[in-house]
Amino acid sequence: MAATTKLFAAFEWMIAWRYLRAKRAEGGVSVMTWISLIGITLAVFALIVTLAVRAGFREEFVQTILGANGHVTVYTTERTDENGQSISGFPDYEALAARIAEVPGVTRAAPLIKAQVMVSDGQDSAGAEVFGISPADLKTIPRVGDNAQGIGDIENFGNGIALGSGIARDLGVSVGDRVRIISPSGVKTAMGSAPRQNAYEVVYIFNSGRYDIDKTRIYLPFTEAQSFFNREGFADEIEVSVQNPDNIGAYALPILNAAGPDALIWTWQDSAGSFLRALDIEDNVMFLILSILVLIASLNIVSGLIMLVKNKGRDIGILRTMGLTEGAVLRVFFICGAFTGVIGTLCGLILGCLLATYIDQVMSAINWINGAEVWDPSIRGIYSLPAKLQLKDVLSAVSLSLVLSFVVTIFPARRAARMNPVEALRYE
Repeated sequence: MAATTKLFAAFEWMIAWRYLRAKRAEGGVSVMTWISLIGITLAVFALIVTLAVRAGFREEFVQTILGANGHVTVYTTERTDENGQSISGFPDYEALAARIAEVPGVTRAAPLIKAQVMVSDGQDSAGAEVFGISPADLKTIPRVGDNAQGIGDIENFGNGIALGSGIARDLGVSVGDRVRIISPSGVKTAMGSAPRQNAYEVVYIFNSGRYDIDKTRIYLPFTEAQSFFNREGFADEIEVSVQNPDNIGAYALPILNAAGPDALIWTWQDSAGSFLRALDIEDNVMFLILSILVLIASLNIVSGLIMLVKNKGRDIGILRTMGLTEGAVLRVFFICGAFTGVIGTLCGLILGCLLATYIDQVMSAINWINGAEVWDPSIRGIYSLPAKLQLKDVLSAVSLSLVLSFVVTIFPARRAARMNPVEALRYE
């Protein structure tokens, strides 16, 4: 019999299926089996959704950084010129930007003027950061310029200013309104430094997708920024974009060499690296915690299968006396336990993928039920809860659940296979 029995033969599947669909009164599947199936479903569902949200959050966070900021910032420290005067910035910014733009892989090199100001519409006021930039360079910023979400005409930027949507909302202004920019370091007089201020028309309102950027950033034409901040003939820094920002380290040295000995660089990974590393650690911890939940749900299979083996002791004894091998009995009960894991994993996979796919609709429903926005962009930096299904995340969740379900099933299945048929039938 043992020599002719195939692994997972048809009769083994038939016996396992009869046990699975038998009623509890007939010694079939117990409540514990249903609990383990639901537990595995929820655990896999939670694992897939969590991994999708973490992947989506990371991608959105990085894209908003790269889409509204340069990938590399070239700057210089304060130094003394040949006349003994302290200077900062780059006097040869046009030639410097041209040299950096020639570096292989560099897609944009834009001179900038940067300063902290206060902006007011006459009634309300807010702190902001001004970026002085040329109209042509502004259009090349992915999340701000052409093809970005904005109100107004970016072509008219040379005649006014561009505001972040958060500042515009706080001040209650729109395209065509005028706002006043006040700089604390302004005109120098005999009585000291007097604040400098000027009024500008709002010609463009952008939405970069980052709450902190939209709430604090103002773009001013480069030449006007030079005049307003007493920076004629200078640029504070050069904002550089590259083709492959994920491999920013490969561009750092060529850009630094092109910028010259007095230049320093600061990459986007330098500014956001600690946060990204924290996300990586959080991802690993969340995966570990949810893996434990999958393990706990899988262990419930053991309880249900042990109860099934106990209820089917008489059947096992009869099957063994009929010539069924230990291996065949083991496979019958392994199928019973593995079936629970497979069905639970499949249900969790379907539910998790559906929620990750329709996360926006789900969040809208939650907001409607709650009567308010449950996602606060001022805390999380982005405006909505993102989710991105990645094949490797789905495969890792499914593989983990199946492996754990199969492993924990072996113990009670071996117990059934090693049951003595004489003992099983003694009191029958």
